[in-house]
Amino acid sequence: MIDSLSVGGLYALAALGIGLIFGIMRLINFAYGDLLMMGAYAMFLMAAAVWPITILGGVVIAILVALMTERIAFRPLRTADPSVLLAASFAVSFFLQNFVLMIMGGRALGVDIVPVLNRHIVWGELSVSLLNLFTIAISLALMAGLTLFLKRTAMGVNMRAASEDVRMARMMGVRVNLVIAAAFAISGLLAGAAAIVILGKTGLVLPAMGLRLTLVAFVATVIGGMGSLTGAVIGGYMVGILEVVLGGVLPLALLNYREAFIFALVLLFLMFRPGGIIKVSALEERV
Repeated sequence: MIDSLSVGGLYALAALGIGLIFGIMRLINFAYGDLLMMGAYAMFLMAAAVWPITILGGVVIAILVALMTERIAFRPLRTADPSVLLAASFAVSFFLQNFVLMIMGGRALGVDIVPVLNRHIVWGELSVSLLNLFTIAISLALMAGLTLFLKRTAMGVNMRAASEDVRMARMMGVRVNLVIAAAFAISGLLAGAAAIVILGKTGLVLPAMGLRLTLVAFVATVIGGMGSLTGAVIGGYMVGILEVVLGGVLPLALLNYREAFIFALVLLFLMFRPGGIIKVSALEERV
């Protein structure tokens, strides 16, 4: 149960980062995992500092890179066809990965930013990793904080309005550029938090480290319902729980095919409910 909540929390954070941008811009940002990667490399370079500064620096870098990609790559293309925006997200991803590849090389680099997270708490025969408890806590805290932000602040209300209808929101006086920039900043914050967890689990940084998480988050977003943040969270936890359960019940000979089983089940789910768990009416009206 703890493993499922930990993995599901990580996937839910990543799905929120993708779903938040899609809700406003109808952009599936496949460069999301590279925000995580940039934050992770920043933490690697600052690993000699005390761990709070290391973590804060990595999260700040992820936020700044998210803001830069929005301003340089996506804002000029905002009125373009969705396929153009999708191609731009791949271009941003390739650029960031090759930028890091030229500077840091392609070799995996080891780092241990918070050694205390490697410890375990033992209750009788049960051993619980502090990293799993940390992942559960930080994912719940960020999801609760995002919920309060969207419901209780003026910027959050503006984001919700823009997700319903950007043109109408602009006509009502909403500063759409600022709203979208804020959405990218939050996406970068979530990517930075995910980077902490990934580094805690693997202890390695490499240029393509965010690719798998991006794909899983996209799957979770589709399952939950494109454009629905609640659905993104539900989808993330569903995929996480399914991954942990299959890891426990599959025989050793089939364990390497766990992801194939996951995606096959996702396809079956979408055959019977293609709109996901929570269908967004605003999205259907736009389509």
